Amino acid sequence: EVQLVESGGGLVQAGGSLRLSCAASGFTFDDYTIGWFRQAPGKEREAVSCISSSDGNTYYADSVKGRFTISSDSAKNTVYLQMNSLKPEDTAVYYCATVRGSKPILYCSGSYYDDYWGQGTQVTVSS
Repeated sequence: EVQLVESGGGLVQAGGSLRLSCAASGFTFDDYTIGWFRQAPGKEREAVSCISSSDGNTYYADSVKGRFTISSDSAKNTVYLQMNSLKPEDTAVYYCATVRGSKPILYCSGSYYDDYWGQGTQVTVSS
């Protein structure tokens, strides 16, 4: 059974940090590109960052460059999103999703549909 399980969300003050985790199982991790996406109430899904599990190439949305860092641990089949200098506009449900064999920039730009996705974790940043 394929699973993507997010964790690490919560409530934090502006300027604070959180680290999200996406634990994957049921598929060959290194064959996939994994992305973090977010969706705030009344807004469309937004790509935050994507990473290729095979070569480590990454992509970041302009809105998070310099503040967020995505990383992948193949031994643990887990992708992390370190979020620093959080802003109230970062408030959203964050979820991880994956597609096989895509370049991160293409996946994050919406060129591919998700193969699998998780249930999401809420991130709330107070001002």
